[in-house]
Amino acid sequence: MTQPTTSSDLDLLRLMIAGGEDAFTELYRRRQGGVYRFALQMSGSPAIAEDVTQEVFIVLMRTAERYDPERGSLAAFLYGIARNYVLRRLEQDRVFLPLADSSEDGSTPAAMIAEADPLGDLTREERIQSLRDSILALPAHYREVVVLCELHEMSYIEAANVVGCAVGTVRSRLHRARALLVEKLHSARDRNSASQDVKPARCFA
Repeated sequence: MTQPTTSSDLDLLRLMIAGGEDAFTELYRRRQGGVYRFALQMSGSPAIAEDVTQEVFIVLMRTAERYDPERGSLAAFLYGIARNYVLRRLEQDRVFLPLADSSEDGSTPAAMIAEADPLGDLTREERIQSLRDSILALPAHYREVVVLCELHEMSYIEAANVVGCAVGTVRSRLHRARALLVEKLHSARDRNSASQDVKPARCFA
């Protein structure tokens, strides 16, 4: 029997542990998107994100009993598993790939953009892509707190549980990461402005 979508994650997890396949299916449907976006925003690679998402739910099936609701939400638990797999893959690949497109799976909240651009959708998309690239260029320990706290709107406490560090460490890393992002975005803007300035003028007959 299909589980009602109003069931909590914890209820579904308990049903899953008891052998409920429908409960696992509902948990996957509910949390797969967030795990995929987290992995994509951390890696910049759709292929890595897909692999990591599959691994996360395989691990959940095998180790669901290890989840402790006192330590945070199930989403945070899943992100913690995803984080370990993403960092492992990045260590193996030693490459950061740019996001393939501006699809919903890799969405970046508008709140992360410093200010609205009056030039329209094209310029706004360029700014969003510049932000994504800047996040991907951050060292992993800064990138993960930006992704968790800014893009996935986790609290400092939940982010600390995912990362496995103190709340104060999350705060300090996020503060430093924001400063680095501002520097990178300003540099990108200056480069774009310089590029616009040196473009050759069109010749008209």
